Amino acid sequence: MERKILMMKEDRYTWTYFQENGEIVEIHCHQPDTEKQTAPVLGNIYIGKVQNIASNIGAAFIDIGGINCYYDMSQAEHAIFTNKIGKKPLCIGDELVVQISREAVKTKAPTVSSNLNFTGRYAVLTSGNTRIGVSSKLPKATREEYKKRLNDFANEEYGIILRTNAKSVPFHTVLEEIRQLQSRYEQLKKRAVYNTCFSCLESAPQAYLTDLKNVYTDGLTEIVVEGKELYTKVQEYLKSELPEHSEKLRLYEDSMLSLANLYNLHTVRERAMNERVWLKHGGYLVIQPTEALTVVDVNSGKCVSKKKTDDAYLKLNLEAADEIAKQLRLRNISGIILVDFVNMDSGEDMQQLLKDMRVKCAQDPVQTTVVDVTELQLVELTRKKVRKPLYECWREK
Repeated sequence: MERKILMMKEDRYTWTYFQENGEIVEIHCHQPDTEKQTAPVLGNIYIGKVQNIASNIGAAFIDIGGINCYYDMSQAEHAIFTNKIGKKPLCIGDELVVQISREAVKTKAPTVSSNLNFTGRYAVLTSGNTRIGVSSKLPKATREEYKKRLNDFANEEYGIILRTNAKSVPFHTVLEEIRQLQSRYEQLKKRAVYNTCFSCLESAPQAYLTDLKNVYTDGLTEIVVEGKELYTKVQEYLKSELPEHSEKLRLYEDSMLSLANLYNLHTVRERAMNERVWLKHGGYLVIQPTEALTVVDVNSGKCVSKKKTDDAYLKLNLEAADEIAKQLRLRNISGIILVDFVNMDSGEDMQQLLKDMRVKCAQDPVQTTVVDVTELQLVELTRKKVRKPLYECWREK
């Protein structure tokens, strides 16, 4: 797998494109830095105050300084309190350390968590969750070996999860990073006691920078950045966080041909916003996001001959499943997804389709699950919701 990252600024917005084997697989759009400062950034850690408790839904609303955020009360048992009002697990007026775990989406408030995540290149330290885990994308034998070697880190306060990228470096490098994450966590706890309510204890880098840490780097050949100012910011970040990739950074300078035109990025972006997606052999998808979920309809179009056979329908659906997995990642579609494939009479064909789709979705860096087939023969999927989908970012521009 040959990977490349393309970055550029247009209309004050920063665009990041991830390319795999010459094909754009992800598009990220980020607001200008000046505007981001007024909104809570994913990963920021604050001292918040409980403003309201909705016991019927097991939730509370926590103010982090003029912004009320949704909070799951089941996390209160392991929270770090800087000021505790009452004896109940959570009371109005309590002050506690929380982290932005999900940005505001449409009409929904941002979500905060008292289970703090400290993310490194190869590992994640998670407070409140004491599990020692390893990325499921690694082979089973490798996972078991890593778990044994991490047993010494088991404790009652936080857990350690090894990321997929850990497989590409010596284990002592991973251990060194884990110790750095432990130090960050301990230092933050000490600082929290002496800071006032609504303080921002730790600011996450801009999302277009943290994207560089979260992308798969196996086979990464180039990070191409257009614009000197953006290039300098990326260069500084790589030197401090990802020095092993600094030499892959390249400034693109061509006054006659922009980076977008060189890689045909505007066309890719426009297609990623279209409702209709054509398949190679004549069929097409219709992708329609709604407030509650996203619906994908598979249409045979021109790809099925007059002699319609089960084999033809299965072939069409398998091609559609492959494209759907790509489009979910490209458009960053999250939440519940319902897919209406072309009807097939054979139960075996449906099972083959589900198996194939699970394989395709497993390649997505964001957790994507093929749930099952409903009684109406709709395939139900879920994809973890973290950032806004592409169509919302585009709509805000």
